[in-house]
Amino acid sequence: MTPFGLKLRELRRAKGVSQKQMAGALGISAAYLSALEHGRRGIPTWAMVQKMIGYFNIIWDDAEELQRLAETSHPRVVIDTSGLSPRATELANRLSKDISQLDEKDIDGLMFQLDAALERTKQA
Repeated sequence: MTPFGLKLRELRRAKGVSQKQMAGALGISAAYLSALEHGRRGIPTWAMVQKMIGYFNIIWDDAEELQRLAETSHPRVVIDTSGLSPRATELANRLSKDISQLDEKDIDGLMFQLDAALERTKQA
C-alpha cells in the first residue's frame, strides 16, 4: 500500500462509503480504486486527485496533502543517477535492493536523516 492509498482508504472509511460507491461517484471502476488503494497502480492524474478532493469536500492543507501524497506514491520508483557521483548510484541501488529488509523504525530514521541533510543543503 502506498501513502496515497492509505490516506484514500482512511478518507473513504471516515465518509462511510464502499469502494463501489466512491468509484461510481467518480466515474471509475471499483477495481481501479482498489488498485490505487493497494498500490497496484501508478499515481492518479492531477484531474483524478481533484475529483477525489471534491468528493471528500476537503480544502486547503488537507487537499494539498492528498495531492502531495499522490505525487510521492508511485509504487515502482525509477531513480536516474546519471551525472551523479558513484556513491549516489550505489546508494540508489542499495536502497532499491535492501528496502524490503528495513522495518518502519529504520525507514523513519532514514527519512529523518534525509530531511536533515536537505535542510542543511538549503542553508548552505
